[in-house]
Amino acid sequence: MTVTTYGGSIRALLTGFTGLLAAPALAAEGERITVTGEMIDTWCYYSGVMGGPDAVVGSAHHTCALWCAADGIPIGLLTEDGTVCMVLKLGPQDNATGGDTALTLASHTITADGMAYERDGINYIVVETILEDKGIENHTHEDYDVVPPFAIPEPKE
Repeated sequence: MTVTTYGGSIRALLTGFTGLLAAPALAAEGERITVTGEMIDTWCYYSGVMGGPDAVVGSAHHTCALWCAADGIPIGLLTEDGTVCMVLKLGPQDNATGGDTALTLASHTITADGMAYERDGINYIVVETILEDKGIENHTHEDYDVVPPFAIPEPKE
């Protein structure tokens, strides 16, 4: 039986392969922050399906935000400076989307303490503690009604 070895080239290949395996294990470095913002429904906010950014926040969008969170759509935190942070975890619960805490806080303005991360241009937050729940402060239903009129399909003639 003859065994052919390729010396350094196999070692280099294995070293490179091992390096590739280790790369996903590297986590982005986080920053502890305290931030205030509104808990939002990311589907409607980003897709525009219910209108522009002003129409999909606050009390006008509360019911839809509940439906989306209950159905597993990721929730977000729209900060006071207009940055959206995807919420990866919300307090002690295991699932940030669809948990009772997410439903209780839909459309509420909160102040949270947690770890913030940024990767590939997307902001994330792992909320460890909700420091304050101010309730729904953004009363957009005064401008948009409970369901914005442009979100209601036109009847077919």
